Amino acid sequence: ANGAGKTTVARVASGLVAPTAGAVLVDGTDLTGAQPHRFVRAGVAHATEGRSVFASLTVEENLRLSYQRSLGRAGVAAGIERSFELFPALAKRRDRDAGTLSGGEQRMLSLVRVMVESPAIVIADELSLGLAQIIVDEIYAQLATLRDAGTALLIVEQHVSHALALCERALLLEHGAIVWEGSSADAGDRVASQLFDRG
Repeated sequence: ANGAGKTTVARVASGLVAPTAGAVLVDGTDLTGAQPHRFVRAGVAHATEGRSVFASLTVEENLRLSYQRSLGRAGVAAGIERSFELFPALAKRRDRDAGTLSGGEQRMLSLVRVMVESPAIVIADELSLGLAQIIVDEIYAQLATLRDAGTALLIVEQHVSHALALCERALLLEHGAIVWEGSSADAGDRVASQLFDRG
C-alpha cells in the first residue's frame, strides 16, 4: 500500500537515500552511504516512479543526451536504434517533444534509456502506475528480456501479478517493515491474505 516504504527501498538501493541500518551490497561491493554516481558506475540503473524525461526535448534528443553520457559519442546512433527496436511506438514519435507523449509513452522513454545501457541491476519503481494494461504488458515483456539476458531486477509494484511472474523472491512491506518474504510462487496467496486481513 502507499506509505509502506517501497520507494524508500528503491532509493536506498540506488544510493539516493542512505540506510539507517544494514548494508547495501552490489555484486559483493559494499556501497553503503556511497554517492549515487558510485552506484551508477557499479551498474545500478533506477527507473524512478513518475515520468523522468526532459519534456521540452524531443524523444530522440532525450535518448541522445542519455546515451552520449553512458555509451559515448560513438555509441549514440546504435543506442537510439536499439531503443526504437525495443519500443516501436517511440520510433513513430522520435521528433515529438517528450512532454506531449502519453503517460505510457513517457514511461517507455524513461525505461528504454535504462534498458539500452545494459545495467547489472534495474530498479523499477511502480512501472504500471496509471498505465493502460497493453502498455504494462509491453513494459514487462521488455523487463523479462532484460532478466533473461542476466540483468538483476528489483521491482517495486502495488499490482503484483506482473512482478511475481518475473521474480524469484518477494517481500511484502507494511509501514516500513518487512512483514513477509519468500518465493514468488508462494507470494500470491500471502498478498491476498494480507489484503483480506486489512480490508
